[in-house]
Formats: sequence, C-alpha cells, structure tokens
Amino acid sequence: MNPSRPGTRLRALDVLAALAFPLALLATAHHACAQSQFEEDFDDPYKPWEEVALQLPAPPQEQNLLPFEVSATATHTFAIDAKSLSVGTDGVIRYTLVTRSNAGARNVSYEGIRCATGEVKLYAFGHDDGSWSRSRRDRWEPINRHAANRHHAVLARGYLCQESAPSGPADQIVYRLRQRVTLDPSFMH
Repeated sequence: MNPSRPGTRLRALDVLAALAFPLALLATAHHACAQSQFEEDFDDPYKPWEEVALQLPAPPQEQNLLPFEVSATATHTFAIDAKSLSVGTDGVIRYTLVTRSNAGARNVSYEGIRCATGEVKLYAFGHDDGSWSRSRRDRWEPINRHAANRHHAVLARGYLCQESAPSGPADQIVYRLRQRVTLDPSFMH
C-alpha cells in the first residue's frame, strides 16, 4: 500500500475494521469456552479426586490434647491434638493422634480420614524429639469398626464425618471433641 495515493488509507482502515469484528468474536468465544471448561471441571462429579499436598504439623503439646473414649474395655487411651486438626479442600480431615497404653507407652501419628470413602491414611509417626518419619503404609485403607483400630471408626462416626462429608469446619469439630458431644451416640457403645 502506498499511503500517498488517495483512498489507500481508507482501504487500510476498512481492512482493519473488517478484521476487528472476527478477532473480537474469537476472543469472546475463547473466554466463554475457557469459563465453560472451568465450570465443567469444577462441577464434574467424575473428575478424579486429588489429595492436597501434605504439611506436617508441629509436635503435639499436652495442653492441646483432646481425649475421646473408644470403649469402656479399651486398653489404650486416645487423644487428638486440637492445634493439628484441619479440614482440607480435598475433604480430608487431618489430625495428630496420641495413643497411650496402660503400661505408659506413647505413640504419636499424623493421620487423615476421608469421609467420602470411609478410609483412613497414616501419614507419619512422631518422635520424642518432635521430628516425624514417613509411614510405610502411606495409602488409604477402609475404616473397620471391629478391628484393633476401632478408634478410627469412633472418630469418623462420632466426631469427624456426617454422612460422607466432613461434619463442619475444624473449629466446630474441635469444639465437639472438647465438649465430648458425639454425632452418633448409639455408635459409641
């Protein structure tokens, strides 16, 4: 194009105007498609579940432990560290569990319960020096009410889960544990 020729500038503006509408339409369509894909992914019940990245808590302090009863015949006592309890965006309730035997042995573990599937996962074991070591059983396993690990069933049905979802935000769960208010009293005995 020669801008010194009359009408050339007018033709260039016509070309730009002719291209502006399709480009604007294309940009709008791309935005709508991206928004639609976001909403589809967000609401897609078939989208694979993804666990959030794990963040180990500080070691439990005695004053933050919330004991809970498993059964009248239990040979161990169990407590949750209130400061460690969290409800993740992935729907997993994570907590530090302190277990004591009648002989005085103390075990500390960092665990998670996934209400949607009725499963528990052992992430790490706590040591006396405050450090953690990763569990070799770092996988989701079904919660069994009648097994030696009945405390997981008591936590899930009694405090943490309602139906197949967390029973509320962390502060509500901590309140129930502190007050010993269970969600399903018939399950506890």
